[in-house]
Amino acid sequence: MEQKYANPTPLGLISFGLTTALLSFSNAGFFPSEAAILAMAFFLGGIAQTFAGIMEFFRGNTFGCAAFTAFGAFWLSLFGITLFPVLGWAKTENMNLLGAWIGLWGLYAFLLTLAIFKGGRVLSFVFVTLVIVFWALSAFYFTGSTAILTFAGYLGVVCGLSAFYLGVAIVLDETAGKKILPY
Repeated sequence: MEQKYANPTPLGLISFGLTTALLSFSNAGFFPSEAAILAMAFFLGGIAQTFAGIMEFFRGNTFGCAAFTAFGAFWLSLFGITLFPVLGWAKTENMNLLGAWIGLWGLYAFLLTLAIFKGGRVLSFVFVTLVIVFWALSAFYFTGSTAILTFAGYLGVVCGLSAFYLGVAIVLDETAGKKILPY
């Protein structure tokens, strides 16, 4: 009898979506960045998303493995960038270096976007908005413009909630055995 494994894609999308939305609420100015964001970045964005990427590896999904594992590492590195200076393990990063760091993530997201335009409208929307968010955040770090940060925050909320929606839609479809929500 063939062993059937759960689809890890919803875990990766939901982890990414909720973590992105929460951080983006802060970037948009709804509330300050606090421990809840760091905890979610570490556990849900970092660990759960990396786990989903590893599961995608074993399912033979190169895109899912590359996306979820790398973005899990993104959240873990963001956690480290935030926490290490507080612990005295590293200096606070300069804004230009953070701009380059987040800009490179935007480049990675852009290159992944080229691979998924046949993957459905919502997934394409998630990645296109993610690229814009990363590059807007990069521009914020280089310029210090709070208007750019606020824009990135609002768009990040849309991006995150879209990824969350897609993850939930896949869970509903697979649970019901039929298409429930469009994507």
